[in-house]
Amino acid sequence: MYIITEYQTAQDGTVATIVTQKESRNEADSVYHTILASAAISALPVHAASIVTNEGQYIDSAFYRHGDQQIDD
Repeated sequence: MYIITEYQTAQDGTVATIVTQKESRNEADSVYHTILASAAISALPVHAASIVTNEGQYIDSAFYRHGDQQIDD
């Protein structure tokens, strides 16, 4: 099982999280990259995503910080 978390940081610094779970790695990757595609053009100051297994094993994470126009991982 894979857990995908989306992090949305608002202008005032508050962070919202959206959690999705998928059975397969391919499904998880699809959700993860869809989030990042939206994050690339987001109006939020910081928009991020991560994937872990249900056992807590780190798979991947990345974020966009708008103003810098860069992606970090």
